[in-house]
Amino acid sequence: MQRLQRLTAIIEREDDGFVALCPELDIASQGSTIEDARTNLVEALTLFFETADEAEVSKRLHHEVFVTQVEVPVG
Repeated sequence: MQRLQRLTAIIEREDDGFVALCPELDIASQGSTIEDARTNLVEALTLFFETADEAEVSKRLHHEVFVTQVEVPVG
């Protein structure tokens, strides 16, 4: 039985599409919609876990990722 790994997906608009990033592994994908970008990121992550050896996964995997907002003065 496969175990599931919960990871972060940050999706943002870029031009006329969307880019999805998994900061824990620094893997990204894109799509024409938010759902396409999310689906493509899941596919890219699945392929990574299928092909990478344990050393590569361990080297790339960041266990603590914090997503927050900050305010900065502009102008």
